[in-house]
Amino acid sequence: MRSPSRALPLVCASALAVVLALGACTAPPKVQTPADEANSSSAPGTGDGAPAGYEDYYTQSLDWTDCGGGFECTTVRAPLSWQDPDAGDIDLSVKRMPAGGEKIGSLLTNPGGPGGSGLEFIDAAISSFGDPVTEAYDVIGFDPRGVGESTPVECFDDARKDESLSRDFPYTAEGIEPRAEELAAWGEACAERSGDLLANVDTQSAARDMDMMRAVLGDEKLNYLGYSYGTQLGATYAGLFPERAGRLVLDGAIDTTLTSDEVGAQQAVGFENALRAYVTDCQGGAGCPLSGSVDDGMAQIRDLLDRAFDNPLPTTGERRVTQTLAFYGVAVTLYNDGNWFLLTQALTEVFEDGVADTLLFLADFYNDRNPDGSFSSNSAEAFRAVNCLDDRGNPDPDFMAAQLEEIEAAAPTMGTFFGYGGLTCADWPVPQVEQEFDLAAAGADPILVIGTTNDPATPYVWSEGLAETLDSGVLVTWEGEGHTAYGRANDCLEDAVDAFLVDGTVPEDGLTC
Repeated sequence: MRSPSRALPLVCASALAVVLALGACTAPPKVQTPADEANSSSAPGTGDGAPAGYEDYYTQSLDWTDCGGGFECTTVRAPLSWQDPDAGDIDLSVKRMPAGGEKIGSLLTNPGGPGGSGLEFIDAAISSFGDPVTEAYDVIGFDPRGVGESTPVECFDDARKDESLSRDFPYTAEGIEPRAEELAAWGEACAERSGDLLANVDTQSAARDMDMMRAVLGDEKLNYLGYSYGTQLGATYAGLFPERAGRLVLDGAIDTTLTSDEVGAQQAVGFENALRAYVTDCQGGAGCPLSGSVDDGMAQIRDLLDRAFDNPLPTTGERRVTQTLAFYGVAVTLYNDGNWFLLTQALTEVFEDGVADTLLFLADFYNDRNPDGSFSSNSAEAFRAVNCLDDRGNPDPDFMAAQLEEIEAAAPTMGTFFGYGGLTCADWPVPQVEQEFDLAAAGADPILVIGTTNDPATPYVWSEGLAETLDSGVLVTWEGEGHTAYGRANDCLEDAVDAFLVDGTVPEDGLTC
């Protein structure tokens, strides 16, 4: 059996996006009257802050067109390389909901990943943002470089990708070689089909894109709301451009001081704790398919995952659910406790009916796989491409085996699936990018960092860590379940974020909601 081809936790963006897509939230999107006429052209960008050689990018004009539901869309031209202005161009696809009232600026957003589509995110999430925010800002969603409708990273074709995302390898020394070969095949395909783009989709380049968009949109400072990996992107921006960091909200934070090996080990514990919370809740109600104590329930889920490795679970169709797919199906529901009922449904089907249809549906949702075997996004490709440029794990077999033993001791149900992460980028065809930004973002305005106490994907200690690392970090805590908070938490947190973004009111450091 293999580790998921991409470390699961950071791909599904915020819990808000997951719950909306799975249908647990049904609020219709807001339809606002655009502040500007559709099919209009904006004034040229200010050029403020443009590096030498990149002035044309910072001063470009945008043509906005009506793209339905009150949204306007455009394409922003960006440099392929922020180190070589003559390397050529790429496209960034951008979408905005114009401010419903008196506009104070633009609010860029990122849903996470890396690889999450900002265009899809604001489609679903705009109705969950506070009214004061949508009245005051043009809310901007964009697909970062390498992602979705922007110039995308491309790797396997759909059939080969489907095979790879379903494949199991043993988490043992015997599984290292075949898994390493599979991961190397990903890299080879990405290099062949993506060309020079593959070396230029790092987080620092994406942060430089945001500074360019800030200038093109006419803002002196960047105002930003980032979830999950979007907090890393926002913190990177602040570290590169502290004097231009405006009102930044980083929700479900990543601790930028951690190595990728530390990230995997701590996420394993996060998902273990979230699954335990689910089992406790399930066994406290009616119709739970898990019996005995909480520990018994956890063991039953682990037994199911192990059974899927030995004999993939049948469905009412032709496909079967491998251990890897079963893990995806369980884990994706833990992003939001509003989706726990789907895990109960999936487990009930398997334990009582012997079929895994719902589990397969959940795994396909996580992988953005359509019923016909095609994929609706390139999130798997972008995830690996970005992460392998930003940081790489230790591929030494002895280190990985020892770390897996520690992970499984701390997370006996879910921990196995976070092992051998050092193989992911071991044979990546382009080199890692050197860090050029200040982790502390010295000189930046106050930055709001939000942590959820039982967040599986970005454990709460990461929000504590990021808030401490940033010189101007202000920590706000939501005592809740699931991944990220703003847009689905309580009035205490929502009001604090709205006041910060709209009025600049900085909440008390350590506020708990």
